[in-house]
Amino acid sequence: MPKVVITGMAGFIGFHTAIQFSEDYDVMGFDNFNNYYDPKLKINRADHLKDKYGIECSEIDLRNKDDVSDFIWFTKPDLVIHLAAMAGVRYSMDNAQEYIDNNVTGTLNLIQACEASNVPNIIYASTSCTMHGNPLPWKESDKLGHQLSPYGYTKQLNEHMFHISKIPNAVGLRFFTVYGPWGRPDMALFNFTENITAGNPIYVFNDGNMKRDFTYVDDIVDGITIVSNNMTNRDIYNIGNGKQVELMDFVNYIEDNLGLQANINFKPKHPADAQETWSDCTKLKQLGYNPKTPVEVGVKEFVQWYRNYYGRNE
Repeated sequence: MPKVVITGMAGFIGFHTAIQFSEDYDVMGFDNFNNYYDPKLKINRADHLKDKYGIECSEIDLRNKDDVSDFIWFTKPDLVIHLAAMAGVRYSMDNAQEYIDNNVTGTLNLIQACEASNVPNIIYASTSCTMHGNPLPWKESDKLGHQLSPYGYTKQLNEHMFHISKIPNAVGLRFFTVYGPWGRPDMALFNFTENITAGNPIYVFNDGNMKRDFTYVDDIVDGITIVSNNMTNRDIYNIGNGKQVELMDFVNYIEDNLGLQANINFKPKHPADAQETWSDCTKLKQLGYNPKTPVEVGVKEFVQWYRNYYGRNE
């Protein structure tokens, strides 16, 4: 059975990726369980992987070059899926060094470890915001855009790093606003659900005048799987739903599923936020990618998970 190493395996996308790849791979991985958001959620994801799927998530920090090198050398994977990163555009505005240390230096440590151990294939996470400033919908062929945050420019730099690496096949994936069960508490769906449930106000930026290409996590993982079966020397793919959703419609879906009305506090546009995102996924669809989950269904799945996870089934 081929072996895959997933970095950031206790993270949101890493967790779901590990589950799907366990069907065809010997899955290994690591995470640093940092406190950017509540580490308990990461620990519970890791426990779920171990208890239900027999997948062990080691505690390793990408910034520790020797530990990363030893792990890759020992496991000798056929494929690495690099999902570990400091995420969050807004937080990055005041914490740029953390993003450089984790996303740039940490990724360099992984690249060098893979080169030294002759790892043949790596799939790495990029982001939709690398294309910011181009006409919508964004295409992989667009020039790299001007960045609004340190998070954006570190992920843009990651694309350059992998492009010139010695890893035989290094393929990047530009994710568009991923959401779903076991999601990140810093993202809108989780944050809004939590605060509406608690009766607290929610903060909606740019007076709600924003659009996002919301992509359900199962569709994301299907895209990763398709790419893993179609590795090339160097490529970049968009992974999105291919449709724009008004932010206020997104809020309405959450309200409908909770049976509660949000107390909305409108805010001006945050300087790190793109006003709109929209993916052109034609390139990946040519390989068989077909996102299946409309946002109203995905929000329902998240709300059900949230209530079960926190025991709030009222």
